[in-house]
Amino acid sequence: MFINSVMGWISSDMAIDLGTANTLVYVKGKGIVLNEPSVVAISSKTGKVLSIGADAKRMLGRTPGNVSTIRPIKDGVISDFDYTKEMLKYFIQRIHNRKSFMRPRIIIGVPSGITQVEQRAVKDAAVSSGARDVYLIEESVAAAIGAGMPISDPSGNMIVDIGGGTTDIAVISMAGIVYSKAIRMGGDKMDEAIINYIKRKYNLLIGEIMAESIKIDIGSAYKMDSERHSMEIRGRDLVSGIPKMIIIDDEEILESLTDPVRQILDSIKLALENTPPELSADIVGKGIVLAGGGAMLKGLDVFLREETSLPIIIAEDPLTCVVLGAGKVLDDENILEKVMV
Repeated sequence: MFINSVMGWISSDMAIDLGTANTLVYVKGKGIVLNEPSVVAISSKTGKVLSIGADAKRMLGRTPGNVSTIRPIKDGVISDFDYTKEMLKYFIQRIHNRKSFMRPRIIIGVPSGITQVEQRAVKDAAVSSGARDVYLIEESVAAAIGAGMPISDPSGNMIVDIGGGTTDIAVISMAGIVYSKAIRMGGDKMDEAIINYIKRKYNLLIGEIMAESIKIDIGSAYKMDSERHSMEIRGRDLVSGIPKMIIIDDEEILESLTDPVRQILDSIKLALENTPPELSADIVGKGIVLAGGGAMLKGLDVFLREETSLPIIIAEDPLTCVVLGAGKVLDDENILEKVMV
């Protein structure tokens, strides 16, 4: 008992949104202290970690043959245990100024439907990185709490959390999940759709970072106005092999994103079909809340509103909902017991 109280005193409990695209860390009493890309740069010869986070992301697509960049989190779950452990360890030590005696309690957001093997991998990685106790919470539940939804009330709350690797959809009532579904569709698949569209139409190969820039600058799920927006893009001509610049417009990107956006819509409709009538009535009144980076795709709320005839609300800060919600759970033991996986 004495040891536990001392450990609690010298540690800073934290919540982690271990995302495919970014890892966010919330420290109790301090708020969000870290938001870094989930990317690791390694030596191809030795396997040694060279760089992690923002520095590693800057190397994406620009590394020489002896260096490779990897994303150790794929589709919201660990695809490379060793490098996930290294990444977590680096982030935790950076937050604690490399004080190895700090052993915090950690709560981590995971996708709905995560397998027991994947759960164990997440927990083991966190423990290996210095955690004292590790709890898991479904990202959709954490996002709902972070968005300020009254999940403890006996009424229906619907959240759609569109991350980098997965879209988590959940209907929550009385702090319990009535229906949940995670699909492997998110920001990365949108980027991939843009890359494939440009490759198919223009025989031009662009990189991940360029595709992401296109999505952010002129990407949309719905034609918002008659004015057309365009941007210059650069890549490699697949016929000549020579670098090339072309101009594309927002209507083309709208077309390229049709399939990913439709998949999200179909999953939302499936969730609504599986929701009990009483809770459906609540959702008609409250609407559906969008969280995650994908919620920021221009016109997505308008598109979903037209297709479902329901109110669609984008969370105040969609990117941080999961980590803020997980952070709030750290402060409330009663909620933690109800919502942890």
